[in-house]
Amino acid sequence: MHKTIEPSILYFGTPVALISSLNEDGAANLAPMSSAWWLGWSCMLGLGSMGQTSENLIRTRQCVINLPSQHEVSRVDRLALTTGRNPVPEKKQSWGYRYEADKFGIAGFTPVPSVEVLPPRVAECPVQMEGIVHDCRPFGKNVSANCFEVHIVKLHMDESLLVGDGPRPHIDPEKWRPLIMSFCRFFGRGEEVHPSRLAESDFMKFVRNGTGSPPTANPPIGSAETRT
Repeated sequence: MHKTIEPSILYFGTPVALISSLNEDGAANLAPMSSAWWLGWSCMLGLGSMGQTSENLIRTRQCVINLPSQHEVSRVDRLALTTGRNPVPEKKQSWGYRYEADKFGIAGFTPVPSVEVLPPRVAECPVQMEGIVHDCRPFGKNVSANCFEVHIVKLHMDESLLVGDGPRPHIDPEKWRPLIMSFCRFFGRGEEVHPSRLAESDFMKFVRNGTGSPPTANPPIGSAETRT
């Protein structure tokens, strides 16, 4: 039986992402978030409008979306309740946020240069996606947030997660261990629960190899067309 409720928080969450961006003075900012989804080589980010990251993305139109594994959870947690905005907005102060200039330093992460964008990547993250902001607009009702459409221009992957040595290696989902936030709590990934017909379909053969039947105009739910 289902019960109609109005919970104190409605936030199912997604894999945690660390968004690196550049402040006005050129210093690197790093912010954890978990409202992100992908379709092909485009990503949608949901960020609070009071944060420094939103301001940076609107101003510079560049970022890196770094995905930590569950092994980096303690470092990610050190970034909680910190902001690169100075002075800290009054509302965020009331929530317990504090200004922190060196986000990489307090978390123990190492910045490394990007290839196509100015913000640095996080060396310890197994997945690093350099991105250009294509569009931004206010988002939601009764929430102070912006949504950003980010196009991925460079993808850097830890080699231990790859299958195959060809020009289009496959990312092994059995090896990838994302850090997931659900209702503001950290979780890892459980075991595979059921074989997937989609994973063995002609569509996925096309995605992996560029061969087989072409994708339809409307790919199956949960899939994404390859980059052109």
